[in-house]
Amino acid sequence: MPFIGVLPEREPLFQPQPRCEVAVSDAAAWRLNPRHRQVYDKLSLALAAGLRAAPCGVDPRECGIAPDAWVFVKPIVNLAGMAVRARAVAADAVPMEAGSFWCERLQGAHTSSDCLVRDGRAIWFAHTRGADEKHNERPLYWDVGVSMPNLEPMLAKWVAKHLNGYTGLCNLELIGGRPIEAHLRGSNGFFDFYGPAFLPAWVALVDGEAFEVPPPIPGGLVISVFGATELSPEQQQRIAALGVEVQPDPHTPDRVAILRCQDKSVGLTLCRQLGLNQWFQTDPDNR
Repeated sequence: MPFIGVLPEREPLFQPQPRCEVAVSDAAAWRLNPRHRQVYDKLSLALAAGLRAAPCGVDPRECGIAPDAWVFVKPIVNLAGMAVRARAVAADAVPMEAGSFWCERLQGAHTSSDCLVRDGRAIWFAHTRGADEKHNERPLYWDVGVSMPNLEPMLAKWVAKHLNGYTGLCNLELIGGRPIEAHLRGSNGFFDFYGPAFLPAWVALVDGEAFEVPPPIPGGLVISVFGATELSPEQQQRIAALGVEVQPDPHTPDRVAILRCQDKSVGLTLCRQLGLNQWFQTDPDNR
């Protein structure tokens, strides 16, 4: 059986194919993993992490949140793009929005960690860090292949607690080291930079074959081009000439393309030169 939920333009990346059904999208993961689908309940995830959170309709001010403090509002469960309808609002302006919840707004690094898991035990990690620069709370770029050994004991503990009996790939997004989202699949947009050993190891793991832990991932940079205007053919040609992959994105609201490059400095310089993201203010290499 093939991977389930792969976008047509990404199919060449997902080789070899597993014998068993393996979810790539959240909708497929929810269907295929009934024992563990509770991780998609983001309100329960926040409460389990000790965060102040409640369904919309419960006034944050009655839970000790200052009226002018910012909270995050998003759907409790959303399998069609986990960040859709997520936004920051003042505590005294939380809408009465059915199916959504508010949570105290976290500060700190936004990270995304993929974990290969065998029977509820994390055995391999791939870490990615989001840019501080954001557009509507979404990082402008993701630095793939960052070493974050300090996160791994916490991630392993979370997996052991919430994914007992699970074998496969999972993802946990954190802000400031606190969980905000969990997925029973990996960060599919980053797999290009995971190296040639990753997909075969993942397939062997889920098919119950001889398995070798993949080496640390080579890494790269994934840049979102936000806006309403598509890249012109001339822009796409100039980008491709620098060895940067251009993937038009018709699936994500307000994002017209994704750029992937192995040389991180080339990608960031390209964004500034072409003016693709007017929100770029600082060079992360100089921080």
